[in-house]
Amino acid sequence: MRTTQQFSITLPLDMAEAVVEKVQSGGYASVSEVLRDGVRALIERDAAVENWLREEVVAGHRDYLVDPSKAIPADAVLGRIKARRAARAA
Repeated sequence: MRTTQQFSITLPLDMAEAVVEKVQSGGYASVSEVLRDGVRALIERDAAVENWLREEVVAGHRDYLVDPSKAIPADAVLGRIKARRAARAA
């Protein structure tokens, strides 16, 4: 029984060069290893987003439904985001 699946893929040249550089630098033994690592990172990122949605977004919405007076207007949130970005840029 196979535990792997073979694919034939096409990458933009810049991505292909990055993959080849990873192998040539010795960081990876093969192109397949580079791509497996990339897919693992994608799976981890997707899981982190799902977890954030479940743990924080849903919980925040529940809190809002319990007491809408605690809601923060969208303009205030945007202002905070802009202030953080400006502070990081400075």
